[in-house]
Amino acid sequence: MTKLTLGTHPFLLGFEQLERLVERTAKTGNDGYPPYNIEQTSERSYRITLAVAGFAESDLSITVEDNSLVIRGRQSDDSEGRIFLHRGIAARQFQRSFILADGVDVGEAVMENGLLHVDLTRSVPDSVVQTIKIRKGSGK
Repeated sequence: MTKLTLGTHPFLLGFEQLERLVERTAKTGNDGYPPYNIEQTSERSYRITLAVAGFAESDLSITVEDNSLVIRGRQSDDSEGRIFLHRGIAARQFQRSFILADGVDVGEAVMENGLLHVDLTRSVPDSVVQTIKIRKGSGK
């Protein structure tokens, strides 16, 4: 079966960015870990909260890459010299990506009681008015 890409169909020209977004979303293995909430805190403010119990601030990294907020977690292995009779708490790494809309900026990040809060703000776009001069045609 051949894959129909958006660039190959004449009615879908200009939708390459949408195709890349869909492909990128499909590639990320989303197993639901860690769980998260997205809430609107005011008219132009949002907060993403991730449940990251067991992670220290130094185990987490937050970056913005190509209009995506990427949060990564990797726990350090501190079990050296310890003998576990039962090990039910897994030290697992994760990566969560959130697509940022145009005009959304990442504010501060706060770690509190096993929850990582990342604040986002949406800026108001400046309205730009452009006047186009009309020139007289050659009258051909």
